[in-house]
Amino acid sequence: MSDPSRSIAWPVFRVVALQLTIAVLFSATVALFAGVEKGWSAAMGGGMAVIGSLVYALMVARGSDDAKKAFRAHFRAEMLKVFVTAVLFICALVLFKSAAWLWLILGFVVATLAYWLSLLKI
Repeated sequence: MSDPSRSIAWPVFRVVALQLTIAVLFSATVALFAGVEKGWSAAMGGGMAVIGSLVYALMVARGSDDAKKAFRAHFRAEMLKVFVTAVLFICALVLFKSAAWLWLILGFVVATLAYWLSLLKI
């Protein structure tokens, strides 16, 4: 069993929390300046990125002292994250025909960039 102080759980969840914060701020800014419908579309895109990151975080939160196990866990988590994100995009295409697609994609891109920039902060 690994030492809780060495666990990667909290930093990973802090990254997701920062990503969520930036996604919410971006979608609120879009809603303020471009309209509510575009803001909701940006929020939907940001939410897709945040959900994917949360799935990843939940899968790797326990950590491991064994390098092979840790690598496998991160690889599986990344594959599931990509799958979940693809499913969410397909659902958005099918269910939300009125979405402003440019803003949905921009919301996703901003939230994804926020994830990578948050890793630098943590």
